[in-house]
Amino acid sequence: MGTTLMLVAVVEAFIGISGNTFIALVNFMGWIKSKKIASMDSILTSLAMSRICLQCIILLDCFIMVQYPDTYNIGKEMRIIDFFWTLTNHLSVWFATCLSIFYFFKIANFFHPLFLWIKWRIDKLILRTLLLCCVLSLCFSLPVTENLNDDFRRCVKTKERINSTLRCKVNKAGHASVKVNLNLVMLFPFSVSLLSFLLLLLSLWRHTRQMQLNATGSKDPSTTAHIRAMKAVISFLVLFVAYCLAFLIATSSYFMPESELAVMWGELIALIYPSSHSFILILGNSKLRQASLRVLCKVKAMLKGRNCQQHGQI
Repeated sequence: MGTTLMLVAVVEAFIGISGNTFIALVNFMGWIKSKKIASMDSILTSLAMSRICLQCIILLDCFIMVQYPDTYNIGKEMRIIDFFWTLTNHLSVWFATCLSIFYFFKIANFFHPLFLWIKWRIDKLILRTLLLCCVLSLCFSLPVTENLNDDFRRCVKTKERINSTLRCKVNKAGHASVKVNLNLVMLFPFSVSLLSFLLLLLSLWRHTRQMQLNATGSKDPSTTAHIRAMKAVISFLVLFVAYCLAFLIATSSYFMPESELAVMWGELIALIYPSSHSFILILGNSKLRQASLRVLCKVKAMLKGRNCQQHGQI
């Protein structure tokens, strides 16, 4: 069962890493060519790179759990993996939240002075915001480096008693507290993205109403931009909810009877989020969509040429 789930995880990770690598490469090549990178491209590149690292960490965690269960249970190396998983997880979520915020300030139409001030300076603030996300993610990841997890794995997963049952209960409570706090912290970026979506919806409603009052067509560029941004944000929110549930299952697996299977299923569900959302972003971004079409055309031409050569040989 573990080997089968491992193969599924490899397929999911390969698809996700391919999509995120494509996003990073397209934006990096555009940066090299034009000697500058747009704010949107910098967010997408940061998001893609964080998700590549996240998927590699999840895949490594699955591999160690299936192939080296002793190391997974009590190995000191798992503290390093726990740290990088938490770090890349928070980076991915915060960068996606930055994308939602960027969509809101670039597309929405409000006349509040604070909104207009940020809207005019959003391009200059993006780099600082991304750096702030890195600092916050690092701070939130430091608690998992404590050796609390080592004792807890011994007590719960390997069913070994260390000194007394009381110590195991203390470790169990402390471990649960750390994991619950890590999950609760992720509610803040989710709330920010949800607020961005609701404000985009309000902006679209006001814009559509204004267009109707002016007796003009409803499918203008602003309406199209609103709808496209809302699709990207809502897809992130839906996938993020599924990812949070999977992350909760994986991090709380020590309290379940079949903890290894719980972790594997949690990680399989977690891999859906960074994999599928990358392709949604590709389809929703005109530059990435055109680049993907060019790649598909080249692949189709190569396959067609290879088939022609094979028929010629026959």
